[in-house]
Amino acid sequence: MLYFYPMTGRPGVPLPTGWDQIPGARGCTPQSCSFRDHYGELQALGATVFGVSTQASDYQQEAAERLHLPFDLLSDENLTLAKALSLPMFEVDDKVLIKRLTLIIKNGEIVKVFYPVFPSDRNANEVITWLQNIDITSL
Repeated sequence: MLYFYPMTGRPGVPLPTGWDQIPGARGCTPQSCSFRDHYGELQALGATVFGVSTQASDYQQEAAERLHLPFDLLSDENLTLAKALSLPMFEVDDKVLIKRLTLIIKNGEIVKVFYPVFPSDRNANEVITWLQNIDITSL
């Protein structure tokens, strides 16, 4: 599964202009931490977890280490994946960011989309509930 988010903040670095007023922008760290906290449950249900944003790989690595994430955060800095999948995006401070959503992928096929994701810290629980109630082998 891939969960997409606009960006994680870094302590001491200001957020983009008006960040708190952009619907769905805030909450990237709580979303990642929720997937971290439920990682064992997700693995037990057969899920492999990756987070994705447009931030550079070194930024993603720092965030994963700082947040103690047991999975990788991937960079779609050039929006290659976002554009190929026609993901919803928005602009702030001359940056194009991906809106928050989660994709469940089985054998290269997207079988479930969670969008919009709100509140962000409940996304992992939504994914777990869906996985518990679907026979993923039949997909």
